[in-house]
Amino acid sequence: MSIYSNLINKKCKLSVIGLGYVGMPIAVAFANKVDVIGFDIKKEKVELYKSGIDPTEEVGSEAIINSPIEFTSDEHRLKDAMFHIIAVPTPINHDKTPDLTSVINASRIIGKNLTRNSIVVYESTVYPGVTEEICIPILQKESGLECGIDFKVGYSPERINPGDKIHTLENIIKIVSGIDEESLDEIAKVYEIIIKAGVHKVSSIKVAEAAKIVENSQRDINIAFMNELAMIFDRMDIDTKEVIEAMNTKWNALRFYPGLVGGHCIAVDPYYFIYEAEKLGYHSQIILSGRKINDGMGKFVADAIIKKLILANKVVKHSKVALLGITFKENCPDSRNTKVVDIIGALREYGIEPIVVDPRANANDVRREFGLKLVDIKEVSDLDCLCLAVAHKEFTQMNLNEIDSLFLNNDNSEKVIIDVKSVLDKSTLESKGYSYWRL
Repeated sequence: MSIYSNLINKKCKLSVIGLGYVGMPIAVAFANKVDVIGFDIKKEKVELYKSGIDPTEEVGSEAIINSPIEFTSDEHRLKDAMFHIIAVPTPINHDKTPDLTSVINASRIIGKNLTRNSIVVYESTVYPGVTEEICIPILQKESGLECGIDFKVGYSPERINPGDKIHTLENIIKIVSGIDEESLDEIAKVYEIIIKAGVHKVSSIKVAEAAKIVENSQRDINIAFMNELAMIFDRMDIDTKEVIEAMNTKWNALRFYPGLVGGHCIAVDPYYFIYEAEKLGYHSQIILSGRKINDGMGKFVADAIIKKLILANKVVKHSKVALLGITFKENCPDSRNTKVVDIIGALREYGIEPIVVDPRANANDVRREFGLKLVDIKEVSDLDCLCLAVAHKEFTQMNLNEIDSLFLNNDNSEKVIIDVKSVLDKSTLESKGYSYWRL
């Protein structure tokens, strides 16, 4: 009998290793159909889940409370599962090279607890070749089993968009791959249990690995183009958003916008691609150029803040600046690899220590990762400059009186408003005399 049949008949279990923004939705979705073990090495996180709390806000605490997932940080419990999904983070090092620490450690843990006839599927984003050249040897060494004979391996790239309640796991076509036809068919059948949109089979694990990196690199390059236009238009004194809105009237416009490109995918995956290409003797031109542009946008925004403060007759060093938002995207608590910190770093070079407000972000994570203390917006007053860096609903729904109450009681021309996401009403703010700038 196949693993698929055993899962459906609840004669074996499925495990998810890594209960973060990717792993948790997978675990919850499968738990509605099969028996699931949710494993994470972080005991505190596991205890939160056991208490019915979802720190990622991806599935919500109610879904956690009602889910029959067996949460554990005991790796030995993984021996009870025969289908393993690895969904651990794959960030980059300070020198922009891939950091495979988590995926390597996860492979070791699975290897030590791997039973015969099991299947291991990697979802973590990696460059082509990692699964077969790095992960499989670890699984074999730790388990003493032979891949292809005693167990099978596949790769199915995660495509979850954190904070997106429309394009959810079940509604996104799932790319699947395996080391052979038998494993490919079995992996596809297992994912079809939960993926309503269906699966897309590819011929090899390397193709699946490459597909994930390419789709994010393509998006990164398109945003980089819009960011470059924004910088040029700023010098030309042309409103970028108005240009884009005009351009978007054409049927084949791609509808990308400028902005800060952070997070665990778009700002990271291109470096994985560049790294592997350089190992093979090819030095990226377009992909690397796009990354450089996007990595420089935090400084560009900070420079815009400084210019506006000077034009508003403010003493830059003594100016009081507040940043609304620290997460890498709107309506999401995830602050990993956020580019808002680049704005902060650049402002500090001018002697400004900005106030940071974010009701969505995890205050402990922000303090631990960036050494920043988040402030409640109720405590913010007497500002010289307000920078809307992340378009959380809490910020975009503020009315003009609420925004104005955050400033010093001066003439509006001395109140600087920086709108990174271009969500505020430009005509209203300018008609009332505010010193307004948007990306």
